[in-house]
Amino acid sequence: MFPANLPMRVNFIPIQRYNRSVSIQNIGVVAPQVDQLRYIKMNFRFSGHESFPCRYTWLPKVYRLLKEDSKAFSDEEAAMVALGVGKNMVRSIRFWAQVTDIAKPSPEGGYLVTEFADSIFGDDGHDPFLEDIRTLWLLHWKMSTQVTEPLFAWDYLLNRWQHPEITRFDVIAAFKREAARMERKLSHVTLEQHFDTFLHTYVPTRSRKGEILEDNLDSPLVELELIQRVGERKLDKGGRHEVIFAFRRESKPEISPQLFLYCLNDFWEKHRPGELTLSFRDVSVGHGSPGQVFKLPERDLKERLDSIKIDSSGIFDYQESAALQQVLRLRDCDGDLLDSVYVTELSYA
Repeated sequence: MFPANLPMRVNFIPIQRYNRSVSIQNIGVVAPQVDQLRYIKMNFRFSGHESFPCRYTWLPKVYRLLKEDSKAFSDEEAAMVALGVGKNMVRSIRFWAQVTDIAKPSPEGGYLVTEFADSIFGDDGHDPFLEDIRTLWLLHWKMSTQVTEPLFAWDYLLNRWQHPEITRFDVIAAFKREAARMERKLSHVTLEQHFDTFLHTYVPTRSRKGEILEDNLDSPLVELELIQRVGERKLDKGGRHEVIFAFRRESKPEISPQLFLYCLNDFWEKHRPGELTLSFRDVSVGHGSPGQVFKLPERDLKERLDSIKIDSSGIFDYQESAALQQVLRLRDCDGDLLDSVYVTELSYA
């Protein structure tokens, strides 16, 4: 006997935005190998964001606030006044400042801004007002590749979700199974709120008439169009429908060669420190890899790796043969890879 609320059929509705069309048919999704025991023991975060996606003004504001007073969050009432938001938003801002590597806890109490934050938002920062899409991809990378306390929805959906489409019904069911495996007693509401926060970080909320609500464009990562609406499906005989989403799995020229190198090196240092080679599979579908986090197709990755020796000024190289495909680290980085991301103006078709 099937449950009454099991999705009955799927109606695909083509969506086109900004001259990009999306189809979830004929998409091959390759799942990485995962250390199941290690995965279960990871200290995932399901809350802390207070159900608010990160907003455009929050990160520049919290950077300036903590630069002036590292203990600004010690007094929530004062932080509410300084940031011009309510108590729950203050807590959400503090959360997003940490997961995007803008701030970190100080041994003496309070929070310190990071070198990454200074490079972006400082007096001579590369992008103090979040106007460069490369910065948005960097923020996506930061929040998606947490190691000590990963955000569960980001970690699971970017690395372990094997289906070409994303629907609320299926995702919440998967979250429940994973929570049970990890012996985490989490309510249905908590899991729904966590998924909604993930989704609305990348997808603007629409009104009942299907119009994009202007308020929700405050989430900067919406501009990445990483997740797109591709249709809807009927849920039950009562006529309920739900939206179908999909990751945009196509070449992304706005991720410049230098940005790709920064993230590749970051992935290497987090997951393979001390090793001199990475397999193509590591880079393409490894847990937390650039291929997974950015949803880059294999052809795009190979083109990037083919030119990596030139793009990295000899730091990395790529070798390919009938038996082996691997990236080599030829020498240590002799400069700041983050600065190199912004050396040239971004230009892409």
